[in-house]
Amino acid sequence: MLNQNLTFVVGTGRCGSTALSQVINLHPDVLSVNELFASIPDAEVLDEALLSGPEFWEYLSRPNAVSDTLIKNGAIPPEFLYHRLPEGRFDAETTGIPAISVMVLPHLTDDPDALFDELESEVTAWPTRSPADHWRALFASLGARFGDPGTVVERSGLSIGRVTEMHRAFPEARFVHLYREGPDCAVSMSRHVSFRMLPLTQEMAIRCGLESPYELTPEHAAQLPPDLAPLLGDEWDPALVMDRPIPLAAFGSLWSGVIVDGLRKLEEVPESQRAGLSYENLLEEPEKELIRLAEFIGVEPLPSWLDASIALLDGGRRGAAEKLPEVELAPLLESCSPGMEALAAHP
Repeated sequence: MLNQNLTFVVGTGRCGSTALSQVINLHPDVLSVNELFASIPDAEVLDEALLSGPEFWEYLSRPNAVSDTLIKNGAIPPEFLYHRLPEGRFDAETTGIPAISVMVLPHLTDDPDALFDELESEVTAWPTRSPADHWRALFASLGARFGDPGTVVERSGLSIGRVTEMHRAFPEARFVHLYREGPDCAVSMSRHVSFRMLPLTQEMAIRCGLESPYELTPEHAAQLPPDLAPLLGDEWDPALVMDRPIPLAAFGSLWSGVIVDGLRKLEEVPESQRAGLSYENLLEEPEKELIRLAEFIGVEPLPSWLDASIALLDGGRRGAAEKLPEVELAPLLESCSPGMEALAAHP
C-alpha cells in the first residue's frame, strides 16, 4: 500500500465544491483531483475484486455515455472542461471522450491528451491488484508529474452518497463534508442540467412502472409523452430539460434526501477523520476556514495561497433563495427542512 495523505471532499453538488477544487489546486503541496469518481461512476472501481492494469485503464479511458450525450446535445454542465480545448483529439460525436479526460485531466494540465497518453503507457503495464491500490498508484503517478506533492485531495459532485464505499476502499482517508444552505443549493440545482435530469428520469421511471431510473432503456420511450421520450435517445433539444417546469421543492427534497443519507454514511468514518465545512462560512470568513481546512488535510496555510484563494472566492453567490416570491419560497423551505434539521444535529 502506498503511503499517501489522502482526503476526499464530499457533498451534494452545487454546494461550492467546484470553487473549492480551484482553491485547493492553487496550493503547491496538494494534488487536486477534480471530479474523478463523478467521471467514473462504475461501482467496480471502489470494489474489492482485483483488476489488472489494462482492466483498470479500461475504466479510466472508456467514454462516459452520459457525458458524451450531454455534450453532443449542447446540454453541457460548466464542470466539463475537455470540450473547450481548441485542439483536443477526442470528441463526443465520433471517438467519445475518455472518462478521465472530461474533467479530471484538464483540471491539471493544458495538454490533457499528452497526459492521457503517458498514463496509458504506464497504467496498462501495472500488475493485478485491488482497485484501491490502483487508485493510490494513479495518485502517486499524477503527483510525480506535478511537483510530487505529498497530499492528495479528490473532490466530486454528489459524492456524499459513496462515502461507505470510499471509506471501505481507503480506510486511512480523511473526509471533508462541504455543505451549503439547503434552499440556495436547491435553487442552484434547479439551474443545472445534470441535476434537472434527476427528477425527469425519476418521472420517466414512474410513468413506465419501474422501480428505478437505472432500469430505463431506449425501448421505454414508446411509453412516454413527446416531451420526455427523446431524453432516452441520443439526440434531444436541451430545452426539453431546461425549460420544463419543475417545482423548486422537488430540488429541495432531492437535497434533503442526499444530506440525510450522506450524514448517516459519514458517521461510519471515525470522528478524527472527518470534518464539516460550511460554504457560507467559507465565504464569510475565508481566511479562518481555509486555515482550518489546510490544517485538517495536513498542509501549511501558506500566506500566498490564502491571498490567491480569497481573491478567487465569490462572496456574491449567496442568498438566491431569499429573492424568491413567497409562493415558491415556502414549499422550498418545507422540502429542505429534513436536511437542515439533519445538518443542525450533525454538521
